[in-house]
Amino acid sequence: MKTPVRRQAIRYAVVALGIGAITAAGSRLHVNQTTIALMFLVMVLLTSAYWGLRYAVAMAVVATGAFNFFFLPPFGTFTIADPQNWIALFAFLITALVASNLAERARREAEGAKQRRREVERLYSLSQRLLASDNVLELLNSLPQYVQETFSVDSVAAMAADHQTVYRSSLEAKFEEGVLRSTTLRGEPITQGGVSYVPLRLGMRTVGALGIAGGDLSRVTLDALGSLAGLAVERARALEALSKNRAEQEHERLRTALLDSVTHEFRTPLTSIKASVTTLLSGASVDESGKRDLLNVIDEETDRLNRLVGEASEMAQLDSGMFKLDLQPHSIEDALRPALEDARASLEGHPIESTVAPDLPAVRMDVQRIREVLMHLLENAGKYSGPGAPIKVTSELQRDRIVTSVADRGPGIDSFEQSLIFEKFYRGQHQRYSAPGTGMGLAIAKVIVEAHGGSIGVVSQLGSGSVFSFSLPVDKGSLSETATMPRQS
Repeated sequence: MKTPVRRQAIRYAVVALGIGAITAAGSRLHVNQTTIALMFLVMVLLTSAYWGLRYAVAMAVVATGAFNFFFLPPFGTFTIADPQNWIALFAFLITALVASNLAERARREAEGAKQRRREVERLYSLSQRLLASDNVLELLNSLPQYVQETFSVDSVAAMAADHQTVYRSSLEAKFEEGVLRSTTLRGEPITQGGVSYVPLRLGMRTVGALGIAGGDLSRVTLDALGSLAGLAVERARALEALSKNRAEQEHERLRTALLDSVTHEFRTPLTSIKASVTTLLSGASVDESGKRDLLNVIDEETDRLNRLVGEASEMAQLDSGMFKLDLQPHSIEDALRPALEDARASLEGHPIESTVAPDLPAVRMDVQRIREVLMHLLENAGKYSGPGAPIKVTSELQRDRIVTSVADRGPGIDSFEQSLIFEKFYRGQHQRYSAPGTGMGLAIAKVIVEAHGGSIGVVSQLGSGSVFSFSLPVDKGSLSETATMPRQS
């Protein structure tokens, strides 16, 4: 309270000093009455424009008295000899009052425009923060704090129509839950005990309520704030519903892809096994060589079925994260040599060119898992390459990583599909039914490589083949030993 009173006293003193200064200057310089009146009028206008009407009125009255006492004859008295001077004196007083009132009105309008501009800027800033939330509960939890920080109010509380929990900007914030609930039900703003309760509206529907304590927000701003918050809540709710719908669609797509892939892959070996067993049981005259061939078919197709089941089980295990890696320093060749043997059936008829850079440092890896990654990449290269097409395997050191690549001369992969082929059960559109597979091999490889702290990717061009590469971090101890090892001439 002391500061505003002191400020008012200082301003009244400045007004008095201003009048005294103009009076002294006019008396000393013998300025005519018109000039003095205009100087007083300018002083009144400036006072009204910057400090308000009350100071301008006080200055106008005091200036009128000073003008009469010092500049209207007889000088030194408040008596006016010439009747025309009465008219001039009243004209000056009325002009000063009207001009100060107009200046005050212009000042208030300017301040109102500035206030509205600041509130619009704050609403825009708040909208940017609200649009960053895609979850309803997260938004409701953050909304009071956002409003408090943006509009510099004392405290804020929020409540959603379908959540009876009251979210507060601080634990000390005191709000009537019943009033918040009533505001939500009625959809009308309520002011009670210095607290403004605003409904969160979305058109004609009310989705919640907001309580704001402290601050000096206009009714228009409060309504805009309620509409903005209501729109943000409904947007977050719509995004949640959309995400849930997309997740259900993706789940259905994966389920359909799994059934399609598994059905196709299981039917082929089952058909072969069924045909072989039926032939053996029919009693048809089959020589010993024919019987052995049929038994070999049953044996191979049974192994294929066992592998399909194993891949599905392994994919489920990797997805759940329920697996451990036996990380030990190994050379990349410890995984590459047995992988080439594992993929021998798929690589039959393809010249293999294997290039491993000399003196490669060891990699801290689970050698059996990396062997499995290489086997999947090699089988894919053999499966999709034409007969007799060469397959090239390279491994080299790039900075602190060992990068291993498998290049084929297959049909290539479309740029759109390159980001999808590492997804579970996804298979290329053109090879989906022309080549066997479940679409789990690359997905398994991706999970294994990333579990080692590495990365896997593909570079491909239609008609020119593909290069699958994965990188693994080098074992630091092995890298330092390689760096300090003396070169032999």
